[in-house]
Amino acid sequence: MTPTERHCNNHGQPVGTPLSDWQTALPIRPKILVGGRVHLEPLSAERHADSLHAAFMTPGEGPHDAPEARWTYSGGLPFRSAAEHRDWLEARAASRDPLFFALVDPVSGRALGLASYLNIVPEHGSIEVGHLHFTPPLRRTPAATEAMLLMMRYAFALGYRRYEWKCDALNAASRRAAERLGFRFEGIFRQHRVVKGRNRDTAWFSMLDGEWPAIEARLDRWLSPENFDARGKQLSSLSALPLHV
Repeated sequence: MTPTERHCNNHGQPVGTPLSDWQTALPIRPKILVGGRVHLEPLSAERHADSLHAAFMTPGEGPHDAPEARWTYSGGLPFRSAAEHRDWLEARAASRDPLFFALVDPVSGRALGLASYLNIVPEHGSIEVGHLHFTPPLRRTPAATEAMLLMMRYAFALGYRRYEWKCDALNAASRRAAERLGFRFEGIFRQHRVVKGRNRDTAWFSMLDGEWPAIEARLDRWLSPENFDARGKQLSSLSALPLHV
């Protein structure tokens, strides 16, 4: 019987499955998560501010990938200069929920993006991934996918049973990314927030511990060296790989 199945209590009322062996998940601690293509380092303004600011300000391709446009669904670009960026980064480095990591290229040592855990609730085994900022050198690369795999793996290894992804319901790219990674769409929270004077509906996605082994195997298959040619081009897309949960 899975946690989503029901049975009846002694009053004949349907209730959720008892979790007789449930123990609270362990706290998430800042640590370096090492992958073959990317390292996730606990965020440090001293170590990461300069390279991260340069990556944030790198222009992308087209008007929707300009530096300011990449912050549209995150409330708007939060800094106007390198000095303001360092102050902004220091505040996030001091936070423990959200708990921020810099996404670092292991060859150059440059920080190319940000990610965090947030809404961390060990007693219920629930955690969210968010505050994702993949700069142009990182976006749509195997390293970006590996970064998400490393964060999932760390959370599930600590006993979390629910891993969440939330985004502005109008952020089509974020919604596609969640589904590509194996998250399941749960619905829209209408009029969830007011951001910069505008309404925000929020799309909710989740991944459960019972689904994780199949998702992990699928991501590992896609990231394997055998799936890339000598130029680093994928042979099979992640979306094309079957997922059997």
